[in-house]
Amino acid sequence: MGDREGLMGSARRGTTTEGSAPPASEPTGTGDGTAPAARPLPRARAAAGQPGAGELLHLVRSGRATTRGALQEVTGLSRATVGQRLGRLFRAGWVREGAGGPVDSPLGGRPALRLEFDETHAVVLAAALETRHARTALLTLGGEIIAERSGPVAVEDGPDAVLGGLGARFGELLRESGRSAASVCGIGLAVPGPVDTGTGRVVQPPIMPGWDGYDIRTRLRRAFTEALPATSAASATLIHPALPDLPVLVDNDANLMAYGEQHTHYPHCAAFALVKVSTGIGAGVVVDGAVYRGIDGGAGDIGHIRVPEGADALCRCGSHGCLAAVASGGAVARRLTEAGVAAASGSDVRALLEAGHPEAVRFAREAGRHVGEVLATVVTLLNPGVLMIAGDLAGTPFLTGVRELLYQRALPRSTAHLDVVTSRLGERAALIGAATLVVEHLYAPDRAEERLAALGV
Repeated sequence: MGDREGLMGSARRGTTTEGSAPPASEPTGTGDGTAPAARPLPRARAAAGQPGAGELLHLVRSGRATTRGALQEVTGLSRATVGQRLGRLFRAGWVREGAGGPVDSPLGGRPALRLEFDETHAVVLAAALETRHARTALLTLGGEIIAERSGPVAVEDGPDAVLGGLGARFGELLRESGRSAASVCGIGLAVPGPVDTGTGRVVQPPIMPGWDGYDIRTRLRRAFTEALPATSAASATLIHPALPDLPVLVDNDANLMAYGEQHTHYPHCAAFALVKVSTGIGAGVVVDGAVYRGIDGGAGDIGHIRVPEGADALCRCGSHGCLAAVASGGAVARRLTEAGVAAASGSDVRALLEAGHPEAVRFAREAGRHVGEVLATVVTLLNPGVLMIAGDLAGTPFLTGVRELLYQRALPRSTAHLDVVTSRLGERAALIGAATLVVEHLYAPDRAEERLAALGV
């Protein structure tokens, strides 16, 4: 049923806007690294109507209730009603039931069957676009990469050409993995610019010329369809005519890197911040498990905060004195070039740092100090538990510079419980974050109910 579900699940009903940000989920941890105890749902929700299959799915996925008995206890529903709700999830292929653990009772007895989300019933396509490079991947619903491709891309070539190329790579991934187009339940895309997640369009991106206001979702969806063999596309459309409406979610790359890292490695951190330092500088913030985007997707654009040291430095946004103009990978590459060392981009700087080049090390540490000074304000404002440094410059010299100024300028109260770390997912962070965004959107309680109705189960 998995192949059929992917496209069937993309049919939309009601007023949910495809591509909008997923609703903030309930916290899944207590803050001390332990899972919360199961607790009854609020009476206000019960008064509005009994929890449906989508809510039960959320409880299973979050680990709050993983047996029929636990679902009865948490929701207050009868055994028969829980069975009926679960029946819909079983028929959709979303949940499976297997052997539970040992019985913790001196009287013994048969262990309760354990419920779990079936992460194999559909797949997700994801792409992480940078100014000169792009990665694409096919992932399970649990974020495991099935197939992956990477290669050069010139973002200045414009959205039509770039997105057409990404769609072609998606088709190659499906052929390589042996998966059908019908198994794909959604597409996630990370881009190096601010995004209005309600429309999926980038808004005045400083380093993406020609992309402002472009309809990325429609073009990428069409490019994916065009990349499929004629027979595959036709058969997929026969299974369900919703292929042209396949959900495509677009977000800023730093946001998705933060989302992927936090969900994968720091799920109990209630305030998580990631700073990406590559061609430009951007930050992603995850609060209580949800990305904080601001009112129109502009949150986290710290690369364009003015710093005194950059008064004469011209930024790609057209202004002088931006942090990115003095501390990004591109800025360090320019300084190296002026010093007689060949470096054209942040990736060149990374290669020099890996080789231990003394000038690259010195300039990277100075850049880290500039960023650390700005992050002292960010940390004081957000009070995060984890501050992660990622991107081309995320190595020891840069991190040393960040720590020097951060701990010097920030209030001790703000850094007392702060961990300053580097990326754990590396170059796959944005891919995993994009796939996670799609999954959390499609299987959120309300959206799940709509998709179950579309499936007719």
